[in-house]
Amino acid sequence: MSNPYPNLFSPLDLGFTTLKNRAIMGSMHTGLEDRAKDFPKLAAYFRERAKGGVGLMVTGGFAPNVQGWLSPFGSKLSKPSEVKRHRQVTDAVHEEGGKICLQILHAGRYGYSPLCVSASNLKSPISPFKPRALSTKGVYNTIKDYATSAYLAQQAGYDGVEIMGSEGYFINQFLVTRTNKRTDEWGGTYENRMRLPVEIVKAVRERVGSNFIIIYRLSMLDLVEQGSTWNEVVTLGKAIEAAGATIINTGIGWHEARVPTIATNVPRAAFAWVTQRMKQEVSIPVVATNRINDPVVAESIVADGIADMVSMARPFLADPEFMNKAAAGKTHLINTCIACNQACLDHTFSGKRSTCLVNPRACYETELNVTPTKQAKRLAVVGAGPAGLSAATTLAERGHTVELFDKADQIGGQFNLAKQIPGKEEFHETIRYFNNLLLETGVNLRLGEEFTTNTGIDESFDEVIIACGIKPRDLDIPGIDNAKVLSYIEAIQAPDRIGNRVAIIGAGGIGFDVAELLCHQSSDGITSVSEFNREWGVDEEYNVPGAYTVSEPSAPARQVTLMQRKPEKLGKTLGKTTGWIHRASLAKKNVTMLAGVEYLEINEDGVLYRTGSNAPQLLACDSVVVCAGQLSQNELYAQLHASNIPCHLIGGARQAGELDAKRAIREGFVLASEL
Repeated sequence: MSNPYPNLFSPLDLGFTTLKNRAIMGSMHTGLEDRAKDFPKLAAYFRERAKGGVGLMVTGGFAPNVQGWLSPFGSKLSKPSEVKRHRQVTDAVHEEGGKICLQILHAGRYGYSPLCVSASNLKSPISPFKPRALSTKGVYNTIKDYATSAYLAQQAGYDGVEIMGSEGYFINQFLVTRTNKRTDEWGGTYENRMRLPVEIVKAVRERVGSNFIIIYRLSMLDLVEQGSTWNEVVTLGKAIEAAGATIINTGIGWHEARVPTIATNVPRAAFAWVTQRMKQEVSIPVVATNRINDPVVAESIVADGIADMVSMARPFLADPEFMNKAAAGKTHLINTCIACNQACLDHTFSGKRSTCLVNPRACYETELNVTPTKQAKRLAVVGAGPAGLSAATTLAERGHTVELFDKADQIGGQFNLAKQIPGKEEFHETIRYFNNLLLETGVNLRLGEEFTTNTGIDESFDEVIIACGIKPRDLDIPGIDNAKVLSYIEAIQAPDRIGNRVAIIGAGGIGFDVAELLCHQSSDGITSVSEFNREWGVDEEYNVPGAYTVSEPSAPARQVTLMQRKPEKLGKTLGKTTGWIHRASLAKKNVTMLAGVEYLEINEDGVLYRTGSNAPQLLACDSVVVCAGQLSQNELYAQLHASNIPCHLIGGARQAGELDAKRAIREGFVLASEL
């Protein structure tokens, strides 16, 4: 069978070396880079992805000196004594026929360290430390440190380096007047401000010679005020090429930018248009990046001449076999990245080891493994939500006979609600993946069947796994049985039942999701790149510096008020890297947010409530949606336990709280790998 993606899998000749395909596994900081003792785990992580067929990989960022640390004693390559540990990584990759570059990343004012430095002593809005302005001599020394780090990477066996010049890190901070207030030869005119990256690339090329890959991550869209103009970006791109770069990778947005760049509400390949513009300006290969998670999209980018290569980072967290499956025509079995950020970026920025919501083995390759069972059992899994699907398919893969029960007529559980939320359409992909994996692993799927103890069916299994999820929590508020009150399940399944003025009780993740849904004219989110750009203020014409302009959000479909009992900021418990997106999105839709609410009554006119010692107020509304938490559905577990039938609780059936697919899928996988 011919390869269905001939352009994506065409080799790329770099002159001194050839990449076997056009896919780059982009840089991701996993947390394994920060300690020497974790390098065996890091090596296993990269080995699995090299074996999976990706053409070139880039490590998480390593600082060229202590001033460039992301965090104290974090990843760094500046001394010969640090080289040996990296050989574990490069040897593992090369044994599988892969290639790998080390990313050199100086955090600048983004560093969580009192030693951090920048172009000027201007504090970042996302870091607690104010940087020291680097001296003129310090700039020259830092350039040497980049060259030294690249040389050490070469000694460690890396095929090249990526110089991180985007996302608002150190190099970016020198490029723009937003953060560069210097008056020496590294400040003032753009010619002076762009000297730093050019001199770094020159110094690196001189140190490593000609037969070594240098990728430069160029910030093509700063998406902040006082960012680079398009002419400046082009000028820098051409200078970087002349200085000796092999490849130009695309960087999108500073970390402090108020435009989503990789979250699930960003359309696929939303920023490929700017890479296409740069491709017309330089002659070395350019790489498109951000929200590319599908081989069809990747193929079209290369085939249409938008870019020479495609960088996919998190898709290789989700499925290390992405490229091999695509080449074999098994796209339906790719475990697609849903861009949720919950286990990757949220973990990184919380100081935890990264992993993946849909693939809990990611970054745990030496600890979580699926091995054939020594004693095959007949097992029942009750509940075909994320936890049950994870458990059932893993058990079957190991050789157990598995029957998966769900009284619903489709698999997916709460994911069938999540996929209806505008901006969360990617959740369809996880359900698609598990539907195909059930067939692939031979799980006997029994939909429309309720597993009960009074039929005797429970006695025909060796063990039973209970994963039947949650049910919405009932509230004790006068008038809660009013016809205008709906559960969040009813609201998501039938939004046409909701009136024009809506009160949402409960402002956790579900409350925010329901508000997003009800503010849209339809259940479809922003699907076009142009619509996304208008909504978030991205200037496609690039007429303003940073391409960041006034947003033009669409009018909300309803007047929505979010209410919560807690007196804290609404959305405080949302994801670390996505919470601000949800809050900003609802602010654009004029959603009112009320905290510290005491609910007094629901009546025909609306919700009577009080905040603090204030007098009662009436929130006039046509509909009330309750999003006030969940309870576990684990009654079956108690019944089986009483009958001495071996059983296990996982997912929402074990612990409700906020709906947590990350925990549910991991629990299902871990249990199944041990039974």
